[in-house]
Amino acid sequence: MKIHRRHFLAGLAAPMLAQSQESLPPWKPGTLDIHHISTGRGNCTLTIAPDGTVLMIDAGAQMPTEQQLVYYVPAYPDLTRRPGEWMARYAQRHLAKAGLEGIDHLWVTHFHSDHMGECKSDLPQSKKGSWKLTGVMDIAEQLRIGKIVDRGYPNYSYPAPLNDATMMNYQAFAKDSGLKLEAFRSGSNTQLGAVQKPQEFANFEVRNIVANGELWTGQGTATRQTFPSLAGLKPKDYPSENMCSGGIRIRYGAFDYFHGGDLCDGSNYGLPAWRNIESAAARVVGPVDVALASHHGYSDSTAPAVVRALRPRAFIIHSWDSAHPTMPALHNMLSEELYPGPRDIFATALKAEAKVAIRRLNQLKSALGHVVVRVQPGGASYEVLITTNADESDRVTARFGPYQSA
Repeated sequence: MKIHRRHFLAGLAAPMLAQSQESLPPWKPGTLDIHHISTGRGNCTLTIAPDGTVLMIDAGAQMPTEQQLVYYVPAYPDLTRRPGEWMARYAQRHLAKAGLEGIDHLWVTHFHSDHMGECKSDLPQSKKGSWKLTGVMDIAEQLRIGKIVDRGYPNYSYPAPLNDATMMNYQAFAKDSGLKLEAFRSGSNTQLGAVQKPQEFANFEVRNIVANGELWTGQGTATRQTFPSLAGLKPKDYPSENMCSGGIRIRYGAFDYFHGGDLCDGSNYGLPAWRNIESAAARVVGPVDVALASHHGYSDSTAPAVVRALRPRAFIIHSWDSAHPTMPALHNMLSEELYPGPRDIFATALKAEAKVAIRRLNQLKSALGHVVVRVQPGGASYEVLITTNADESDRVTARFGPYQSA
């Protein structure tokens, strides 16, 4: 078991903010990069492992109506391209600078449009098939993808079939694209791991923690099912899509990172405890250095039990809506009653009105831009760099650290 030493190290590595005009230096072998891409329209995380293996997590692309726009941040860099196109260009640019090409694994945490790409009738059709271009499909149109991993392949029927336009578009793509698809395997430490030079980095691991309620036990690759049989539930009581989300832990030496997609607590208002899948996953993962706030820090996520279990030095919020994050979630992230010591919070974008409604948002270290976690060779330390999302210059607007991995 990893011994967590953050309470000893917190006072030894106080991060310093530095202003900069440099372009983000490219990834180098031995380094772990985790890019949280800020388009204002959904989640997308690009990771480059120490050996050069590339994992993209989600490719969200919301298409808000005129009435919905009041709740959204602006689209970044602008509206001249679809969100999926901007994400593909971001990945192409950074991979090219690193001497890499294509994505080895594209993992879709769950089937919501802000994680896979909303489908609307006026979107262009792919040149490769019958599906429309949005989110994941835009990525596949522009980059080589080794394989796609999602929670539902091959029949997409758990807990019940999803028949909305967005899901049907994705299924058409999954069926006819010719790409390799796999179902997410909870407990595995190879499915999303290093494939380029894994033998050179034995201290790097991507561990599949949970999906569809199937939770890693923390021992070997063993799992247990935390959701009850559907046979004993009414359809209205089935696990929600967010509850079925996947979650992973990335480990590199002493450094740990948790990404829980939209895992949440569905047990509010007296509902059964099994619905609190986010807390169950957090307890298995244990303390980490950096955590993505699940479900954007919404009201049903980032509960006290989650924060107490993960106790990260840095939280990152993939935010684009006026409710990202909510006040209770932010209070939990900032609470030194839940765990002692400093912690820094970074958001990819915030609504100006949210900063007024939730005053403590002024305690965030950064509220706009791509958030890049760069872990140094061996994993003993890391930085957090903010780069502009106003254009494609990749200009570093602030950097924090170095932090000592614990």
